[in-house]
Amino acid sequence: MADYTLEQKESFTVLGIGTELKSDYRDVAGINKEKADFWLAASQDGTLDKLKAIATNDYIFAVNEAVNGKMMYYAGVMTEESLPEASRVIQFPKGEYLVVKGEANTAEELNTKLAGIAFGQILPEANFAYVGGPNATVLMGQRDGLVFGEMWIPVVNQ
Repeated sequence: MADYTLEQKESFTVLGIGTELKSDYRDVAGINKEKADFWLAASQDGTLDKLKAIATNDYIFAVNEAVNGKMMYYAGVMTEESLPEASRVIQFPKGEYLVVKGEANTAEELNTKLAGIAFGQILPEANFAYVGGPNATVLMGQRDGLVFGEMWIPVVNQ
């Protein structure tokens, strides 16, 4: 099984600008393409720069959340401020989180890699379960030409 930790986290909020994912939830390739297209557009149209300008830290969140039966995907930051174009204030609950660390060539690769490890390897074999609600890949920085970060998924013991 892949390396992971379980960590207690206080509740926190992320201000996000997002999009609805239209691919079937079982279409991993389709979802990954939609996410990559969204990140490319957010990088090119200034969305990420606007979010970074009001962030309280250097973390960039790629958030997955089901909202009213729709699969939503957000670029977000921790902040006390708001933006007119922000589409959601995402509340992460206090509790235990599965944390998977990793690095990759790009943010999109990191997101895909960590989600695959978390949902494809760890959760199916673990004695804890994803509780639903938002989960996120947290982009924490770059070193040695690679992007590094963590995936945070709220879990409960089974």
